[in-house]
Amino acid sequence: MIKDIMNHNANAVAGQKEMDALKKYFPQCFHADGVFDIEAFKAALPGGTTITDETSGFNWLGKNYARMLTNMDTTTLIRPDEEHNAKPENKDSQNIYISGDNLDALQHLVKSYSGKVKVIYIDPPYNTGSDGFVYNDKFNFTAEDLAKRLDVSPERAERILSMTRRGSASHAAWLTFMLPRLSFARDLLTDDGVIFISIDDNEQANLKKLCDEVFGEECFVANISWQKTYSPRNDSKGVPSEVEHLLVYGKNLEWTPKKLPRTKEMDAKYSNPDNDVMPWTSDNPCAPGAKTHQGMVYAIQHPFTGEMLYPAISSCWRYDQSTMLEYMCGWCEYELRDLCDEEQRANICGVDANEVRKGIKAIVLKNSLEDSKKQAEAVLKRGQWPRFYFTKSGKGGIRRKTYLDNVEGKMVTNLWPYAEVGHTDEAKKELKALFDGEIPFDTPKPTRLLLRILQIASNEGDIVLDFFSGSATTAHAVMQYNAQDDDEN
Repeated sequence: MIKDIMNHNANAVAGQKEMDALKKYFPQCFHADGVFDIEAFKAALPGGTTITDETSGFNWLGKNYARMLTNMDTTTLIRPDEEHNAKPENKDSQNIYISGDNLDALQHLVKSYSGKVKVIYIDPPYNTGSDGFVYNDKFNFTAEDLAKRLDVSPERAERILSMTRRGSASHAAWLTFMLPRLSFARDLLTDDGVIFISIDDNEQANLKKLCDEVFGEECFVANISWQKTYSPRNDSKGVPSEVEHLLVYGKNLEWTPKKLPRTKEMDAKYSNPDNDVMPWTSDNPCAPGAKTHQGMVYAIQHPFTGEMLYPAISSCWRYDQSTMLEYMCGWCEYELRDLCDEEQRANICGVDANEVRKGIKAIVLKNSLEDSKKQAEAVLKRGQWPRFYFTKSGKGGIRRKTYLDNVEGKMVTNLWPYAEVGHTDEAKKELKALFDGEIPFDTPKPTRLLLRILQIASNEGDIVLDFFSGSATTAHAVMQYNAQDDDEN
């Protein structure tokens, strides 16, 4: 069961966690009165650490205001809907749906769910450049009050307030709107958590810069192109828009998505020509790294032709020599023998002959080629060939079997076609079915898109959050995903 937390439209105060971390790891940098000593901090850093105040920076009108909102605590309370919760179908639900001011709800969530949310998906209001935002933060600041809070001139404070009050569709207004919300999102994520953000071309570049600042540039995972339509429409700019973006950031730089289930097309290349215990496909017998794995660079004698086979240039055999010897003995009897082939091995490793590792023996036939060939032909005819086999009925080169049950699923790429995750028309049809033919939201996302996110980013018992609920597609997807798990169990 994946738990879902939603916030519709509507502290651990942001920044305090960072100060607590500094106090934990650098207590010597704080005075008795709690003042942080930056010079002591610099001295405590390892030698060679570069400290600079020359950065590229990403600034806009209202950035300090947005940071101030991040550090403000909420003065509201959350009241449970007792009537709704008492209904039989809701009594055992572990999901939470908060209806209210967007920023307020996030501040409440940070207090109870800081570091507990595994997956966040948001579809924030897009800045189309023509209309103001649906979500406007309303704070009763005067220009004089804000000037004091931000340490700016009253004129600049008035410009900021004017931008926020009139619902400006400028880039600065949109970034000011997003910064505190993304900051809270980062606080909510688990150490192995991840956030997916839907966005179009208008703010994609700015959102990438903002997320680099909030989550860390090294935590960027992908800019996924979602093919949102199966029938591109004419565009006034001359290039029809066929995709939207999904920016993905992990809480830490090691985050990677889970593999997708294998497809029938992927499995179709696996067969069983030798009546082995399971289907397999032909694979490379070598691996890169000859220079650093010189003990795995040597000759293997062909049991059908007697030829000495070496790995490709710069490559080594896939497994250690004892394992390779065991596989080859599945064809006939083999032994280790020194061929004094340092020059050939050195050429493969890319080093001089006097630098190549000495004493590496070859895997050669123990008996005569004639006797060895008879044994190998019997194995070829019998079937169930060893893991390393010879192509063209024994006349070709050496290859390796990769068994179907040993391979992983499909890799997640940064292109999600509509055939796999749905498109906007599909999303609208889903809403029509739920709302008696009506479409109460302009840009819904298909459930399959959210199911893909849950599939690659969540596990049993994880908490999922969407703080721009909209049509509640995330909630719909979580319920479907949990229902699928119940059916499979």
